[in-house]
Amino acid sequence: DAICNFVICNDSSLRSQPIIFNPDFFVEKLRHEKPEVFTELVVSNITRLIDLPGAELAQLMGEEDPKLPGANSTASGFFRSLMSLKRKEKGVVFGSPLTEEGIAQVSQLIEYLHKNLRAEGLFRVPGNSIRQQILKDALNSGTDIDLDSGEFHSNDVATLLKMFLGELPEPLLTHKHFHAHLKIADLTLFDEKGNKTSTPDKERQIEALQLLFLILPAPNRSLLKLLLDLLYQTAKKQDKNKMSAHNLALMFAPHILWPRNVTANDLQENITKLNNGVTFMIKHSQKLFKAPVYIRECARLHYLGSRAHTSKDDLDLLTSSGSKELQPLKSQKRSRLDSCHQEETQQRTEEALKELFLHVHNMPDSAKKKKLIRQFNKHPAALTPGSDVPTSPAPRRTRSRSFSGLIKRKVLGTPVILERKSRDSTPEPVRVSKENVQLLQKCGSPAHMSQAKLKSLEGQKEGSCRRMRARLLSKDSSSL
Repeated sequence: DAICNFVICNDSSLRSQPIIFNPDFFVEKLRHEKPEVFTELVVSNITRLIDLPGAELAQLMGEEDPKLPGANSTASGFFRSLMSLKRKEKGVVFGSPLTEEGIAQVSQLIEYLHKNLRAEGLFRVPGNSIRQQILKDALNSGTDIDLDSGEFHSNDVATLLKMFLGELPEPLLTHKHFHAHLKIADLTLFDEKGNKTSTPDKERQIEALQLLFLILPAPNRSLLKLLLDLLYQTAKKQDKNKMSAHNLALMFAPHILWPRNVTANDLQENITKLNNGVTFMIKHSQKLFKAPVYIRECARLHYLGSRAHTSKDDLDLLTSSGSKELQPLKSQKRSRLDSCHQEETQQRTEEALKELFLHVHNMPDSAKKKKLIRQFNKHPAALTPGSDVPTSPAPRRTRSRSFSGLIKRKVLGTPVILERKSRDSTPEPVRVSKENVQLLQKCGSPAHMSQAKLKSLEGQKEGSCRRMRARLLSKDSSSL
């Protein structure tokens, strides 16, 4: 059932290149082929990390419209009105919803800035407004632009990139994810007594962002990856451009995370939290676009394995027991071996039970034998070796209360009665349990009994039969 992709390359110059394996192949496959299953898997793990009430969870899933700060505010300031007017002027790229075509145009700006990261005050110092308008019109028209010609400055390109992000209908991280980002910023470590501390829990924050980025729309996720990688490389050269990760977060948080048409007063105490969140994204951007290991494993098993979907906690239990790689084929083979072993054990048990039943049957009539048989009958669900093992019959009343019965016994005699008694007393299979087996083992096995003892037992049995016939004859004569 394995899914394999083979690529045949006839170009000899490419055959020496290393083979690139995408560890998120099955993750992306599950996202495109079964988006509902994929979303349910990711969201279930997000709610394991952060506490989302019912309304916020419904907003994250897109089932309700996001309730954002400032939405019910009656004070519509000049800034909010100005931003609304700007977004009404839609172009092919600027002001339009994010598309792959728009990303292709904006990626030219990002590629150019990667080559010019040493400019001091990059993304902070504004560029020339006239050159920016020329470049904006060129991008909206879809014409090819030669940014390396020297016509435009790096500050022009950086300011235009921020303008593009600011004119999107919604922030790059979307309105649905706003409350989730606030909760991620509150993830902190716990002390030995289980109390929350002020120290951020970086591992859980990275894991939560990885999951949250997985359910972003594909265009948003693609552009976010390009943007955070650019800002990460920019912060690495802060000794030249004087732009740290925190400074870059102050420039870009309003464009990629803040809800649209809000002011700083609307966010109030959340501004610091949002800015720190973007700073964290920039510093750890190289880890945020890899799916967590347990998501990869669940996606892989969805196509290759027979196991049910598991969460991170389930995989932790598996790895702690020493199984880092789940192998369904080996587990199936092991189960077949276990079933064969169980069948052999069952067969040996039945043979041992058969010997014990025969031993009980050959035992002389005694109180001990009756006690064992009563214990056998208490466990009818136990295994029996077969129905061919005779047991002592239940006592039956041989005396007839009718007058015709008396005549038959007088005319036919006692041999007929004995023959009927032996015919009607067909033994039933005795059922035994494990505790009864232990009792039988105390009595020994027929194989260990001496020949003399067997003969004495047969003699005792014949004597008991003669005494039984005498009692029956005496009863018949007394009744007559």
